[in-house]
Amino acid sequence: MGNMESLGNIGKIGFIGLGIMGKPMAKNLLRKGTPVMVNDVNETVVEELVRNNAEAATLEQIGKTCRIIFTILPNGPIVDTVLFGEKGLSQYLEKGTLVCDLSSVNPSEAKRFGGRLHDMGIRFVDSPVSGGEPKAIDGTLSFMAGGSQDDFDRLLPFFHQMGTSAVLTGGIGSGCITKLTNQIIVNLNIAALSEGLVLAAKAGADPAKVYEAIRGGAAGSVMLDAKAPMIMDRNFKPGGKISINLKDIRNVIHTAHELDIPVPFTSQLFEVMKSLKVAGQMDEDHASIVRYFERLAGVEVQRLVQE
Repeated sequence: MGNMESLGNIGKIGFIGLGIMGKPMAKNLLRKGTPVMVNDVNETVVEELVRNNAEAATLEQIGKTCRIIFTILPNGPIVDTVLFGEKGLSQYLEKGTLVCDLSSVNPSEAKRFGGRLHDMGIRFVDSPVSGGEPKAIDGTLSFMAGGSQDDFDRLLPFFHQMGTSAVLTGGIGSGCITKLTNQIIVNLNIAALSEGLVLAAKAGADPAKVYEAIRGGAAGSVMLDAKAPMIMDRNFKPGGKISINLKDIRNVIHTAHELDIPVPFTSQLFEVMKSLKVAGQMDEDHASIVRYFERLAGVEVQRLVQE
């Protein structure tokens, strides 16, 4: 309750990065009454947010005005440039400002960002999100945070404006580790259900009936319910693009190798995803992983009886 009572005293929130996830997240902050200063290289999307009552701003303006700033950017090097590059955000920040990076980066990158900011007297939390574009739009994202309890508590009201779950998983870098764990399980789950549905289709069974039969049992899962209908309807409009998940799986392997952790299934999944890149599927939903298995088996997973 204390967090919510003090929400109005925080002032404007900075939000840097208005891509497939960032744009709807910033809109949800605005919709819930939080004043937001936004920045992105895409002027068109900035203008869209301004029409939703955001204030367009430079990194300097955000740094000098906002005491809490969110960043959600494509990769670690871009986060590094925004924070520490020429005219980067860090040179304009007051001591005690809290930067929360929502990007999916390597844990080692998050620790490096946090360390450099700490030396400047700036607070830092890494908090990747899970749920993809649909949950970013409807405000039901899950936040996986790494940092101090005090900093997490400062961010919690805003997490609740953009999502329904927020968990502090440990120190800086722990949020990224949690996100990578999530991505292993999510994407291997999709690969497994893809392989299974291809088996059913090639053997002549109706994939829709197979799905109906197994979804209530031990094979049932959130991903089965989310992706099996998309696969059977041949709907690969992205909620989570293969390109983004390929980047995350690459980060898994990089981190695992740094820590001498074997990840044999994830390594094979990475090669599967690389083949999807060659096939031009990077902008499709990760349900499109099924196409790899379909090409191997020479079959397409479709409902035998159209509904």
